[in-house]
Amino acid sequence: MQDKIIVITGASMGIGAALALQVGQQQAIPVLVARSRVELEAVAAAAHPLALAIVADVTQRADVQRVVAEALQRFGRIDAWVNNVGRGISRPVAQLSDDDIDAMMAVNVKSALYGIQAVLPHFQERGTGHIINVSSMLGRIPFASIRSAYSASKAFLNSLTINLRMDLRHDYPNIHVSTVYPGVVATEFGLRALGGGMDSRHFPGAATAEEIAAAIIGCLQTPRADVYTRPGQHAQVAAYFSAADVATVEAGFGGPPPGR
Repeated sequence: MQDKIIVITGASMGIGAALALQVGQQQAIPVLVARSRVELEAVAAAAHPLALAIVADVTQRADVQRVVAEALQRFGRIDAWVNNVGRGISRPVAQLSDDDIDAMMAVNVKSALYGIQAVLPHFQERGTGHIINVSSMLGRIPFASIRSAYSASKAFLNSLTINLRMDLRHDYPNIHVSTVYPGVVATEFGLRALGGGMDSRHFPGAATAEEIAAAIIGCLQTPRADVYTRPGQHAQVAAYFSAADVATVEAGFGGPPPGR
């Protein structure tokens, strides 16, 4: 990974900040993107002497295009792009509003789509690159109905990711497209969810942001399509979808964990 240029969205805190630090430890150069200038620049300073901090709102297509332009102007290339921005919600299906759905799609889907579409021409021109979309186990198995619209938006992201990978496979075999599936992570995700929620940092067994970042580093080093961040998650997904009636599995979910 030495000297690779890696763009990370949502890099001012949580998984994104942890990933930026680990990217720097691997002697790669992070391009950090978030809305919060002070926090972002602090992470950049700690990550790598050449780290580039770009204040941008990735739910705005023009901002994402500017990130690509600034990164290319500074470094001349981008080697990997990590769509990490995400936000939760604490509302069941029956209570969802139009604004709730729009917010989940803007943050969890459109931000990633804009990143994909902005960086892809550069990757295609070079014939190489890596797009990593940070999803959630809730996008695979909707354990927590209170996260209904979040789960749905991540399932949407999962499908986009798969379709992109299929589109590129024949003509661009060296452009890798990956999805990362964290479970509950000990960040401020729960507190920052629309409608509030349980503090994910206090949830028993929650993974650390550093653990998820390490899984993403592993994917950058050895690209693969799907990355489950803890042992047993893949088997859990397989068991859910192989059930003759998934409702029988859902009956055993118990209390609602907050998810990432």
